[in-house]
Amino acid sequence: MNRKFLPVSLDRLIQKSFAPAVVLSVLLCGTAWAQDAATKPAPGAAPAAPAAGAETEASPKVGIINIQSAIITSNEGQRDFQELQKKFDPKRQELEGLNKEIQDLQQKFSTQGDKLSDEARGKLLKDIDNKKKQMQRDYEDANTEIQQQQNEIANRIGQKMMQILDKYAKDNGYSVILDVSGQQSPVLWATSSIDITKALVDAFNASSGIAAPPSASAATGKGAAKPAPKATPKPAQ
Repeated sequence: MNRKFLPVSLDRLIQKSFAPAVVLSVLLCGTAWAQDAATKPAPGAAPAAPAAGAETEASPKVGIINIQSAIITSNEGQRDFQELQKKFDPKRQELEGLNKEIQDLQQKFSTQGDKLSDEARGKLLKDIDNKKKQMQRDYEDANTEIQQQQNEIANRIGQKMMQILDKYAKDNGYSVILDVSGQQSPVLWATSSIDITKALVDAFNASSGIAAPPSASAATGKGAAKPAPKATPKPAQ
């Protein structure tokens, strides 16, 4: 993702949706659609009606998953994204301080500008402009770095999660798993009973052996709650 997120909270950037470099829509467990000749009904014979609710080869078992939510809400994802947020807290505080300096200078110009000499007024305006440019550069640098690191985390966890998804789908007889986390998801509606996000997260957590961070939400799966981001002030105009 190459979009700029300015102005924006640095910890909100961590929680932005991302598209890990893993397969998000997967065709697993290829089913045999042709029946063996020995099992075909005799010509003219009426086919046996399937039991109510039974899966048939004509109706493969389909599941949906929010892979982004699964990555973020897994124990490993919560731990690593929280650590990333803590890592960037000093930069967030630095930007908040710089933004406060700009606001103070703008307030000074607003209240005292007409009383200053031309030279003093010009210097004040130059200081404001220089600090605005510095803040914009710092935001862009932080935005680039944090996106790179969050993508590294997502890719690493996502690759391991795909292995768990492959095993889970095969063990449970799924033919197709569709990802619904992207804005361009082809799935317009699906019953919640086929959402395997929480089941995958549980299986992944059990496989990883990583405990949930103490402050992390216990909620998992599609629509899981995320901690509210701290507010980073908008750069002064």
